[in-house]
Amino acid sequence: MSVSDEPRPASPSEYVGANAHAFGPGRHLRSRSKVLPEHARGHNRALVLQTLYHAGAMSRADLSRETGLTRVTISDLVAEFIADGIVIEMGVREAVGPGKPPILIDIDRFGHQIVGLDLSGPNAFTGAVLSLDGDVLERREVPRPESPDGEAAYAALRELAESLVAASTQPLLGVGIGTPGVVRPDGVVLSSPNLGWTNFPLEAKLGVDLDLPVLARNDANAAVLAEYTFGDAKADFMLIKIGRGVGAGLITGSQPLLGSRFAAGEIGHVVVGTDGGPRCACGKDGCLEAWLSVSRLRAAVAADPEARDEILRDAGTRMAIAIAPIVAALDLSEVVLSGPANLLDGVLTDAAIETLHARTLEGVFEDVVVRLTHQDDIVLRGAAVMVLSGQLGVS
Repeated sequence: MSVSDEPRPASPSEYVGANAHAFGPGRHLRSRSKVLPEHARGHNRALVLQTLYHAGAMSRADLSRETGLTRVTISDLVAEFIADGIVIEMGVREAVGPGKPPILIDIDRFGHQIVGLDLSGPNAFTGAVLSLDGDVLERREVPRPESPDGEAAYAALRELAESLVAASTQPLLGVGIGTPGVVRPDGVVLSSPNLGWTNFPLEAKLGVDLDLPVLARNDANAAVLAEYTFGDAKADFMLIKIGRGVGAGLITGSQPLLGSRFAAGEIGHVVVGTDGGPRCACGKDGCLEAWLSVSRLRAAVAADPEARDEILRDAGTRMAIAIAPIVAALDLSEVVLSGPANLLDGVLTDAAIETLHARTLEGVFEDVVVRLTHQDDIVLRGAAVMVLSGQLGVS
């Protein structure tokens, strides 16, 4: 895949349809069963690919039994996938009885790659070329503009994206972006003050500039997809991403929750308590972000090292105060934290668990788990899941 060295102007009309998906329209996460005839083909495509992605190589007969689809349907879909270069035949399975040994098929995990971009870092934009299994193959970064400047932020993002596209060694399935701010499902960034973007058509603009499918989502919403697909998370959980800011992504009933304003999980600017607190960048006092952001915690501990446990305990308590109503309202099974383990693990997490259990109904929510994610590069890997879901219906 190559891109032009020189930017070219694009009219708004060029953005219409610019992100047409190569392998069919986007699907809901985790397709599990057959649906009505008018929706069947698209759903069944996603069901077959979802099954292969997680189960690995199997025969056509195995795939038919696993999905509940007829062998004829499986045969037709697999032939289509092989022609598109999505699925490959892996050879025959060792026979254990009479009859012709079956041919194993699998997603061509090495035939395509994905570019993931993470714009949430405090000092740099980070990107990577990833495999379809979410493994980082090549990592690069560019400095983040020092002040909120929408044009400079986009120029840095485009530079990073183009270098990663050039570094890819297989055809690209697409580009996924995790960005701070409120992002519509069509990839328009409604508001990202730290990057200087308002109503910015990020997904469509970069799609035209790269001539590739691009998907853009809030960084915490990207991270929660990575935890769901590659981690140990259950079907109903919240991931809180704690870094320069504080945000959350939610999965309920195996589906991402975005909300009517596409702002579900924007918990960073919820005021925690009635006792004032640190001044937040938004201008209010006592926002969760003002108590919990990495920069605030590190500064507070550096100023008074002997009070470290007290500072972290207070932060964990206030975080639990903010999320207890969410856990109860959505009946979540766990809360996953993503951020520096040296700050979040131990005292802060213990205080959060204690407060969460104290502020929810006894005997109902006492088994809710609060834990750290085990994943590195969670936004980059989440960006890969966005592309897999949008292009193949896989999550």
